[in-house]
Parts: sequence; C-alpha cells; structure tokens
Amino acid sequence: MCFCPFNPGRATLSFLRLHPCSMSDARRSCLMDATADDLKARPLSLVDEFVLTLFNESTGYFHQVPGWNMNCAIIGAALAELSLLSRIDTDMTSLHVLDPTSTGDPALDDILKEIVVSEESRDTQFWVERLVAHAESVTSLTLERLLSLRILEHHDGEFYTLAAPELHTARHGASREGTIGQFVKGRISTIILTDSIPDPRDAIIVGLANACDVLRFMFDLDADAERRIEQICNLDIIGRTVAEAVKHNIVNPRVQRIVGLKEYPTVRWRYLLRRPHLRSGNIPALFSDLAQEYGPVFQIKPPFSPTLLFMGGPEVNRWVHRKGRIFLRAADYFAGIEEVYGAHGVFPSLDGADHFRLRKALNYGYSRNRLEGHLDTLYLRIRNFVADWEEGAVLQPASACRYLANTQIGPLMAGIDTQDVIDELIKFKERLLLTHVGRVLPKFLAHTPSMKRRAKLIETVVERVQFAHTPAQRAGCPRNLVDDLLSLHASDPQFLPESNLKFFFSTPALASVYLGDMLGFALYSMAAHRKIHEGIRNEADALFGAGDPEGPDFSKSAIDVTRRFIMECLRMYPIIPMSIRNVMNTCVVEGFELPIGTR
Repeated sequence: MCFCPFNPGRATLSFLRLHPCSMSDARRSCLMDATADDLKARPLSLVDEFVLTLFNESTGYFHQVPGWNMNCAIIGAALAELSLLSRIDTDMTSLHVLDPTSTGDPALDDILKEIVVSEESRDTQFWVERLVAHAESVTSLTLERLLSLRILEHHDGEFYTLAAPELHTARHGASREGTIGQFVKGRISTIILTDSIPDPRDAIIVGLANACDVLRFMFDLDADAERRIEQICNLDIIGRTVAEAVKHNIVNPRVQRIVGLKEYPTVRWRYLLRRPHLRSGNIPALFSDLAQEYGPVFQIKPPFSPTLLFMGGPEVNRWVHRKGRIFLRAADYFAGIEEVYGAHGVFPSLDGADHFRLRKALNYGYSRNRLEGHLDTLYLRIRNFVADWEEGAVLQPASACRYLANTQIGPLMAGIDTQDVIDELIKFKERLLLTHVGRVLPKFLAHTPSMKRRAKLIETVVERVQFAHTPAQRAGCPRNLVDDLLSLHASDPQFLPESNLKFFFSTPALASVYLGDMLGFALYSMAAHRKIHEGIRNEADALFGAGDPEGPDFSKSAIDVTRRFIMECLRMYPIIPMSIRNVMNTCVVEGFELPIGTR
C-alpha cells in the first residue's frame, strides 16, 4: 500500500470540471425519489424477490453462490417471470414466445428481445446458457430498482442493508413488522418449514435457490424439510422446468468460460524505472498510464522479489467491489503490522462479513451527525492552530496540513492531543508500511533502536487515551470514536478483543496523515484554479458571515462548489493509490486467470 506525499511538482490538474455528481450517483439520486405508490403500481418481480431471498443482512451482500451458478439462477428467475407474464411458454423440451410486447422492465426486456429475434427453437437449458451474459446487467438493474423503492440502502464498498419497514405496509396493505426483504424470506421459510401451500412464485424461488444449493446455508434444515423442498420444487411446471434447466447448467454447463487463454502482459523493470510519473512520485498517474497501455491486468517482475500482478481500470474496480470479497483476501498483507501491535483482525485486514459488521458498528463514530456535536470544539481548535501563522510566512504544505488535521482529529475522535509526538508516529507508520506491506525494505529495519523508541510512543498514546476515558474524565463530554470502541469491546470482547484496542486507539493520530495529505492536495488545486477558489471563498463568507454556522447550515446547496471540488480532488489525488490483496479462490478477471496465492 502506498501513498503519495504532497508536492506541487508531483501532480498537476490541467483541467478541473465541476460536475454535480457521477452518472451512477445521479441515476441513483433520481431513482431514490420513488414513492410507495410505485410499489403498488408495479409489484416486485420474481427476480426482485429472488435477490431479496439470497440477501444476507449479516454480510451486506448475497449468500455466497459461485458466479456461474448465481448468473444461471438470475437468468432462470428472469425467464420464469417472463413466463408468469405470459410473454413466453416453457416446458421440458422447448421455449417459445407467446407475446413479444415489452414488459416495461429493462431487466426483462433485453432478454425477451433476444429470444424474440432468434429463429432458433431451443429448450430452456439452452436459453439459460445463452442468456447468462445478461446476468450481471440484470443483477445491477434489480439492485437499482430495490434501491429506488427504498427496500435496500447502498453503502460504500458495494455493501447493502435492508431499509426501513414502512413500504411493507404499502406493498401488502397491512401493517407488519420487519422489512420487505425480511417478509420475502419469511414467506420462503414458512413454506419450507411448515405444511403451508406455496403459490407458484414462491415455489419457483425455492426451486432456483435449491438448484444453487444455498438453502441449507440460509435455514436450519432437517430431513423433513429436505423432503418438503423436493416436493415444492415439483409443484409448478414453470418452476420445475426453469429450475431443472438452471441445475443442469450448473452441474454440466455446455459452454464454460475457458480460463487461461490470455497471458499476462509484462512491464519490464527497466521500462518502469524510466517512467516520468515514477520518478516524480505520482503513483496514481503511473498506474493509470500502465493500465491504459497494458490493459486491466498486467504483471511486474521486480528484481529479487516475487512477481506482482496488477489490476486497474473502472471495470476491474467494479468487479473488486462486487466480487472481490469472494476471491481476494486482505489479511495476509497486513499480518506483519498486526504482529507489531499484538493484534489480530484489525480493520484494514478484515474482509466480507467481519469488515461490514465492524464498519456498521463504528459508522456513527465518524458520521456527520457526530461531527455536528463537536463543531464548537472544532472551530476553537482550528482558530488556535492558525493563530500562530504570520502573514507572509512560508509554510511547508505537507507538514502544515498534517498538523492542522491532527489538531482536530486527536481531540475529536480520541479526546487527546498528540501534536508533540505526531512526527515520530508518522515515521513509525511509514517504516512499517515499507517493511511489512510494500516489502521494499528489509524487515530488520523495523526493529532498529529508533523504531523501538517510536514503538514506545504508541504505548504513550494508548495510555493518554485510556486516562482520558475514565468515567470521571468523560463526564459531560460528547461521545467520540473511542467511546464507541470501548462499548463494542464491552458488548463483544471476542469480536473486538482487548489486544486490538492498542491499534485502534493509536489510529486517530495516524489518520491525520491521510487527511492532511488530502487537504494539501486540495489547497494546491484550489490555488491553481482561481475561479474555483473564489467560489469556495464566497460559500465560506456566506456561511460564517453572521457567526459560526451550525450543522444544518452545511447543506448541499450551501457548500455546492466546495463539496464537488473535494469530491474531484479525492478522485484526482487518491491518498492510497493501490491496495494489496492475495487471491484465496481462483477466479477469472477480464479473461485472465488469477490462481490461488497470487499477490
């Protein structure tokens, strides 16, 4: 993992276009204006309900079904929905069109169109296999629809949660506890574990889920329940036909993606060293250029070190967000730093469900609402810090911005001041990253006398945090991130053990490095674009003209230019331009096979 320190000569922004938001954000914002009436007018489709059935609240995504299996099941659900809508008819030997009229559902209409224009008379298994290429788009459109109906809520990193239960009443006309997603899964549970008579839609969902062999991971099934599932799968002709087609494709697909056809392009070490962006330290620009020149997957063979495989570009990033949790693991690269702290399973090394659970538990600790409760302290800290700046004085941007960030983060998140030790803490962190993560320095350099002295400063910071968070010291103080960590440790000491608190207590000080560097990039960009600078200053003058603003005053309209400018700076100057993962399950990305153990 690398970060690029602030240096005006290392990165330039030749053109900065202020955009309201990205295309996906704009579409999502528009979709989120949907109301309960939308759900009454257009009930959930079979694909919607199948996705909700597979949704796993504890992990923030679906129950893990292998990619090919999941794609086949999604197409199966789409074909079954088209059959229920009387657009197609299916049986064990054929599938043919009854009505080519559009359904109005983009997730279904592309599939229907391809069947209509084809002159081939084939069975359902053929069409499941033929249409599987549409599965990703069907899944994406389905997730967008569930977001627009506020059934799911989206979180960074392609995590989802079930939304509030209000629309459940709108959908079913009666007040029920729980969300729509929970109700769908509850229906399936009821027909599996009781003698209730399922309707055709529920029978199809059970058949598709059973074809994916996922029901035993969702419910506690005994022998009677297993027999009941078999009976349900045979109840409906449409469901039986589609489920059998999906199951046959899963067990013995006629066309499997052939892996290993592409060889990794190799970036020669000498060629890499001649790249201007490497010499200038602009790591994000370096990887962007290499991805454009060599493609989304390429390898670098450094001397005296194992080969490194690199992936980059929008499509790869989208794949990592959606499927990386199944195939990639973060724990390996961070193990050395965990050993230094005597910890195991800290935030940067967590994947999947544990990562999502910890993120949810700590989310409020660094939320806007929490910050609004600390605004008076924030204003005071900033004013005291800049009071020592003299007009006309020349400041070193990187250190000044880091100090400015640290004077805020330490007190707000941990209740302590670490300005006196921040320089040594930064050196300690950077050396650990170079020896244990980047592996560009030998490990013995992490155990020099100076590093041992700096390690003792970590203990000093932890002691300060502990002293500042006794009941007497915290009386009357607004809650901070450390309070949340202590509460989580008390409620679940196995998930957040005492051995991990040392790492977490010291991270607020170290986080000032990243925030400070980002602030430095933003200041440089603002100075380089005077019109944007003027817009940001006008917004600040309007906000602070009548005194210190309160939380609600920082609305999107009030800080429109500032917000979009910051978002663009985050895109242009990523503080962490790459992350390191180890492949734990063999996978194929953009036609390249990634075998187990690849770094």
